[in-house]
Formats: sequence, structure tokens, C-alpha cells
Amino acid sequence: MKPTRIIEICANSAQSCVEAEAGGAKRVELCAGIPEGGTTPSYGEIKTAQALTSTIDINVIIRPRGGDFLYTPAEIDAMLLDIELCKQLKVHGVVFGCLTKEGDIDVPLMRRLMEAAKPLSVTCHRAFDVCRDPFAALEQLIELGCDRILTSGQQSDAVKGIPLIAELVRRADGRIIIMPGCGVRENNIAKLEAETGAKEFHTSARSIVYSKMEYRNENVPMGSSIVSSEFETVETDRNKVAAYL
Repeated sequence: MKPTRIIEICANSAQSCVEAEAGGAKRVELCAGIPEGGTTPSYGEIKTAQALTSTIDINVIIRPRGGDFLYTPAEIDAMLLDIELCKQLKVHGVVFGCLTKEGDIDVPLMRRLMEAAKPLSVTCHRAFDVCRDPFAALEQLIELGCDRILTSGQQSDAVKGIPLIAELVRRADGRIIIMPGCGVRENNIAKLEAETGAKEFHTSARSIVYSKMEYRNENVPMGSSIVSSEFETVETDRNKVAAYL
């Protein structure tokens, strides 16, 4: 691996953080809810990851749910509390992104969260990839003092997003780190590096871990097989609750 190339691993558990450190990664983004694109991990997961590692930087995603990046007051309160917890735990950084309903960076909310996060490092996650104007968003995030942007170049994977990523790197001109992510693999990272000029890369580097359960009731799934839209979430409906009573 080239010494100038920094690898950040999307880690879904404390054990994934251990593996990332052993493999030579510089940093992890610790997430729960990977099928939803990453949600805030628990206190226990963060604390255990810290206890089991010694050299790797741990960034924690602050995302209360899957779906879009337009947050309610209650969700914002939860994000602020999670940021405060991360500060108390002395993690390296936090990762979040907030948009307005029009698809722009929610500058006042981002500023509020970033102020709450000081002195932690702040990465804007792939909320950037669904914003309306990536170049306006780039300048706004630079002005806010964000440390880096995780992006697939507003495409389904970073290779497809190479043209935009390269232009973002050029326009950023060292003022903010542009970190390609989504679909970054060992067989395309050199291409991404050469064609974008990026020096930090975000990848999962996962292998399947098979259950050690001997008895298996495969007729009882614990999760949903329904893939919902990025613009749909579910929450408890008071009228439906009342209908049970």
C-alpha cells in the first residue's frame, strides 16, 4: 500500500474495528444499521471498539435513522445527545450530514451540530451525494469548517462518479478532504486514486462470517425483507396503537 493512501473502513462492529486496525487501516467509521446506509451505534459498541483497539482512529456516524437527511426536532435532539456522548468517550470524530427539503446543505443545522462536536473531527457523509448542487455544497461545507466529504460522486458507486469526484478534488484544492466511498474495492482503488487525485478512501473490506448456531429455525426471520424507498421511513402511528385497545 502506498504510504500516502489513507484507508477508512466502514466498520459495523467492534470486531470489525479490530480487523481494520490489524489490516493497517488508518481510521474507521463505526456504524450500526448497515443495510440502511449506516445509523448511530450504541454506547456499548463504541466503548468496546475503543477497548479492543489502540492505534486506529474511530469516527462515529451520527444518524438516527435510515432514509433521507431531513430531520425532525426530536431527531436533532437525539443527534446532539449522541454527539455529546462521543465527546465524553473522546472518539476521534463524528460523521453526519443534513439537508433542507429543497435538497441543499442545511447550513444552520450543520453549524449547530459542528459547534456541538468541537473539538472532534467532522466528516460530511453521503448526504452530499443526494444534494441538489454539489459545487455549492462543497463551498458551504468548506466555509463551515468540515474536515472531509465522503462521496460517490453522486452516483451509485465511486467508479461511476469519477468525473465529479475529480472535479471536487480540483475545486477543493486542499481546503477540504474529498474521500471517495461506495464500491471502492482492492481492484479499483488504484484507478480511483489516479483518476481523481484523492488520497483518502472509504471501503467496507468485508467478508461473510457464518453463524455458529447448530439449531436453526429458518422459518422465522427477524428482519424485514422489504426494501423501502430512501424517501420513506416508518414510525409508530398513535391511531393504530389506539386500535389495539
